[in-house]
Amino acid sequence: MNWLVGFFKGFREGMGDFSLNVSAVVNAALLSVVYAVGVGLTSAFARLVGKRFLELKPSREADTYWSDLNLGKRPVDEYYRQF
Repeated sequence: MNWLVGFFKGFREGMGDFSLNVSAVVNAALLSVVYAVGVGLTSAFARLVGKRFLELKPSREADTYWSDLNLGKRPVDEYYRQF
């Protein structure tokens, strides 16, 4: 009878290890697909629109690498309801 209990205990531990391995593979595959679709679609859409998220090649004519934020004075009324 002890061999039967030992068999089922080993079977349960083996199935637990197997399920952890299967879940790791499935999670990696699903996250890869979600990443590829999310980043891929965002990148494709940004290229179609012409959006550049990083300025990788600054112009040689520029005096500085800093970009101008165009922060100017606004009327006081615009600060009250910003959101």
